[in-house]
Amino acid sequence: MREDIFEKYRDAGILAAKILQQGAQEIRVGGSYLELIESVELRVQDDGADLAFPLNVSLNEDAAHDTASTGDPRVFSNGDVVKLDLGLQLDGYIADTATTIDLGNNALLLDASRHALEAAIKKVRPGTTAGELGAAIQFEIESRGYRPVANLTGHGLGQYIIHKPPTIPNVGITGGAVLEEGMVFAIEPFASTGSGHVREKTRMEIYSQIAQKPVRVPSARAVLERVSARRGLPFARRWMQDKKMDLAIFGLVKSQVLRGYPVLSDIAGSLVSQHEHTLIVTEGGCIVTTLAR
Repeated sequence: MREDIFEKYRDAGILAAKILQQGAQEIRVGGSYLELIESVELRVQDDGADLAFPLNVSLNEDAAHDTASTGDPRVFSNGDVVKLDLGLQLDGYIADTATTIDLGNNALLLDASRHALEAAIKKVRPGTTAGELGAAIQFEIESRGYRPVANLTGHGLGQYIIHKPPTIPNVGITGGAVLEEGMVFAIEPFASTGSGHVREKTRMEIYSQIAQKPVRVPSARAVLERVSARRGLPFARRWMQDKKMDLAIFGLVKSQVLRGYPVLSDIAGSLVSQHEHTLIVTEGGCIVTTLAR
């Protein structure tokens, strides 16, 4: 990996770790969901970076892909398990990191995903398979009485690319990608009190552009002009701040110019915790770019 690229990943990771920690400290019972998200997203911009995706704040059984809508009335409640998933980028080089905040009495659940992440990181080196990382994650979570979410995975990262090989499973599999020096990826274990399998909900606030097609409707053209600079990285519907653009988004999804990311959720009443770091594989192991310093 070129030194300048390594420095972008490193600097993005340092900044992401700092902002994630600050955001986590602001979550409290009675606090505004929307205000928390807007505060963290603004901090990314104020610190000279850009968002790789809208800040994900997923509650309780919801594991991923939730973010605030315009005027979102939600507040954090006693007992909530809050996943805070931040992606930021510098010139397209991404740091993806997450933590979970417990507003109830769920310390062991949080320990499960945290220790799973730590165990997987210890195994990262050239020649290790992704399946071995998954087995380490599964063992740590199941040994504490929970289920790993089997249909969510870690993922490779590239310039302006959030998901690419290698796929890092949260359960043990035979084989999988063989890790190589220079690979950049995120490991993100999810521990659940539920089924260990997420399904799509109807709620959808996050989108990305997946195709280039001519569009005639002015509001649809305006949406694409707004998001073109993101080079395919996801955006939030609330970023549009215009009802005409809001309606245009649904038309662009229908015409397969945009894709939506539904909230992913385990069974109702369950709780899911998540922890995540971004890593670069080195000759002798790995560098975790998103460790708090």
